[in-house]
Amino acid sequence: MTAYTQEASVQNLERVWLDEAIRLATNSVANGGGPFGALVAKGGDVVAIGNNQVTANLDPTAHAEVSAMRAACKQLDTFSLEGCVLVTSCEPCPMCLSSALWARVDRIVFAADRHDAAVAGFDDRRFYDLFEKQPASKWPMAVEQLDLPNRTAPFDAWLAKTDRIDY
Repeated sequence: MTAYTQEASVQNLERVWLDEAIRLATNSVANGGGPFGALVAKGGDVVAIGNNQVTANLDPTAHAEVSAMRAACKQLDTFSLEGCVLVTSCEPCPMCLSSALWARVDRIVFAADRHDAAVAGFDDRRFYDLFEKQPASKWPMAVEQLDLPNRTAPFDAWLAKTDRIDY
């Protein structure tokens, strides 16, 4: 198989996965969740799926991407999703994007973008703007550091732990 053929094959598979993520999102709406769906794939196989459960579970972190990544980590028995692709019905919000970075996902593929989401009432653009353009002093909530003498105690304990699992 040539590199071009492999690339076309990967793109076709990603389109199938995107269709599945859109189906998950649409079904989520019908079942009381939000209009977002995601899946995590590795080696050409879907490892886990997720949909938005924010209002259903009263959990502001229960976005489709986070739900899919949590399920994938459990399925793969690891906290690292290296070698995985996160496929989502919509561009990940800053929280989901950060979660994917922490999970070390290799690639993110999405269908709708933040502007499409805003039209439906999910305007994450203000969060992107906040992180990209606003100094912390202008954020809608205070973010303050209190300098305590033992502020690094947890990190000191971590560094002293000889059997720690680095990530």
